[in-house]
Amino acid sequence: MTRKVFVALVSFAAIALLAATPPDGKRWWSYVEALANDERRGRDTGSPEHLKAAEYVAAHFEQAGLTPAGTQGFLQPVKFTAWKIVEPESSLALIRGGTVEPLALGEDAAIGRGVPPAESVEAPLVFVGYGLTVPEMNYDDFAGVDARGKIVVMIGGGPSNIPGPLKAHYQNGLERRRFLQRAGAVGTVTIQNPNTADVPWSRSALARFQESMELADPTLATPDGQKITITVNPAHAGKWLEGSGHTLDELLALVAAGKPLPRFPLLPSLRARTKIATRNLESQNVVAVWPGADPLLKNEYVALSAHIDHVGVGEPINGDSIYNGAMDNASGVATLMDIAQDLHDQKIQTKRSLLFVVVTGEEKGLLGSRYFAAHPTVNSKSMVADLNTDMFLPLYPLHILTVYGLHESDLGDSVRKVAQSLDVEVQDDPAPQRNVFIRSDQYSFILRGIPALAMKDGYAKGSPEEIVFKSWLTDRYHAVTDDLKQPVDKTAAATFDLLAARLLERVANEGSRPAWKSDSFFRRYAASSGK
Repeated sequence: MTRKVFVALVSFAAIALLAATPPDGKRWWSYVEALANDERRGRDTGSPEHLKAAEYVAAHFEQAGLTPAGTQGFLQPVKFTAWKIVEPESSLALIRGGTVEPLALGEDAAIGRGVPPAESVEAPLVFVGYGLTVPEMNYDDFAGVDARGKIVVMIGGGPSNIPGPLKAHYQNGLERRRFLQRAGAVGTVTIQNPNTADVPWSRSALARFQESMELADPTLATPDGQKITITVNPAHAGKWLEGSGHTLDELLALVAAGKPLPRFPLLPSLRARTKIATRNLESQNVVAVWPGADPLLKNEYVALSAHIDHVGVGEPINGDSIYNGAMDNASGVATLMDIAQDLHDQKIQTKRSLLFVVVTGEEKGLLGSRYFAAHPTVNSKSMVADLNTDMFLPLYPLHILTVYGLHESDLGDSVRKVAQSLDVEVQDDPAPQRNVFIRSDQYSFILRGIPALAMKDGYAKGSPEEIVFKSWLTDRYHAVTDDLKQPVDKTAAATFDLLAARLLERVANEGSRPAWKSDSFFRRYAASSGK
């Protein structure tokens, strides 16, 4: 068979999926039900229930004709070091001129889960605005500030003249720690911004009881030097700012206006005493391949990713302690399973191979995808793109698709064309202050130079859909109510799956690899990785 005829046959085979009418979403929902029922107990990283969920997905991939691409069949084990705050033996206090003001854990503040806290810390406090350093914009909140040996206090965000993806990148924990280490700071205090926080303090404070994790792999160790991280309830931020000449309302008004924040010393110092319980554990990524059909391009891979973990069993809310994670992110894993089944049922062939990557530890800081990106089970230079789906929220009909990373690579051009074929409008991130672009697993691929994007069911500003979206964040995000009882638009989910499948096919069948835009900040990672 000549190559020309072969390519024509592959293109013809692809038409089957491209021309398919959207299903009703019932099959997609059946996968969500299997992953997010109470028996899965929230699929916490490293839990027996997480393993059962991973094995369920692996069995489905095998049944759908995908080939195993893990290190142990379909599974790629990932080792973690975990710790948990023993709160009855931990305390925080502000010290003013020898006067000790104890802070109520959970009400005034919470000991953060970003770094394993030191047993004992006492240090002065200094407010450093956003705590942001962006070399490309000559912006540095630490310039002229003596932070050595001090704990820095900040509010998340950044000036409006700094592009959203750039601002988000430098608020990533790993990047921020490098600048904190350079400045000599020994800890951080973040005042929660009530105007941009996804969930209210009353619920976010419950996360302090969850287990924190780091990758056990020493080659992926994070920058050290941090002894404590703390998050402050904005309702009690006045205790920290008292006597500084500044108020939280004043600072939040500047944040809302996208203006730089002042930097100033704070009168109290902080005393922290912490006790942690540690353990080692193992969790699982699931990796599978739908082999490509082109003799040359089959050695390249288009990745489709989603995280399978959620936060497990936690503090009860109205008597329910199981955080099922139906939308976050059984929904995204179900999309991968749905697409895999369509590939099998319709005998679809693509030129490039398709790499299905279901990762663990996303809720612990993108750890599973970070491990996979560092230790891919295929040649790292052969991965040409990652399309990520995380909590895409099919809560209303899919008329607008929000694409994170829309303008960073020509994947954005491809998604526009695919969406247009389904009469779906495409928009950029409507709320860049939430930093979604760096908060999900596509970011781990981006840092390895691989063009990537993420997609969600979008909304127009000021629309009823925006109200539904924001209400979901307030009422259900990381709550026990993200369960199987919530209202879901299954037809919207089916349309999303079809759109994702068409995009996957398009990228897999293009003659050239996806490429970063010439003006994308993230292009540098491709250059540094040799891609």
